[in-house]
Amino acid sequence: MSLKRASIIIILILLIDQVSKVYIKTHFELGEDFPVVSWFHIAFIENDGMAWGAKLSDFFTFISDKSSKLILTLFRIVAVIGIGFWLVDVTKKKKSKTLIFAISIIFAGALGNIIDSVLYGLLFSDSHMQVATFLPEDGGYAGVFHGKVVDMLHFPIWNGVLPEWLPFIGGKYFSFFDPVFNVADVAISTGIGILIVFNKKAFKDAPKTETPHSE
Repeated sequence: MSLKRASIIIILILLIDQVSKVYIKTHFELGEDFPVVSWFHIAFIENDGMAWGAKLSDFFTFISDKSSKLILTLFRIVAVIGIGFWLVDVTKKKKSKTLIFAISIIFAGALGNIIDSVLYGLLFSDSHMQVATFLPEDGGYAGVFHGKVVDMLHFPIWNGVLPEWLPFIGGKYFSFFDPVFNVADVAISTGIGILIVFNKKAFKDAPKTETPHSE
């Protein structure tokens, strides 16, 4: 797969991700939940930290929430730059299409969430108890690098009390699937999943062409 085709994939994922986030941000209040079907909801939340809403300040108490957010955003930028160089390298070396595709969607997802973290604080007003305004006259809800990642995809497939006969967890309330995520998260998870499941195919070296021996 060429770098041009990989770029098209990245642009398409970024467009879907950002259009969905801008729509949610400008049509939903924070915490609003719209059930599409019983097992799929549009639920608007904002993620201020890492996966599952964790923050660096949760693990390192000497770091403030604001510093934690800045460090995380800068780390994400460095990481996506590294992934970008990796993508260029594997396309130049004509590695497998599986590897190039996986890296491309991981890059697109990481970049999508970085756009939120870097710019959304400047571009939007706060969503608490109101629908956010794009480019508000009195400024956004946070400075550069301190924006929050917009999440909206929720799949509450099943919830209830587990059977008593199950060891350790029997009789306890259980809910699947609680996390709320976005298109960028799906791209990152899918890319990582491809690299794990199709590891041998992804990292298989291209067949070497034999040079004819002169008689």
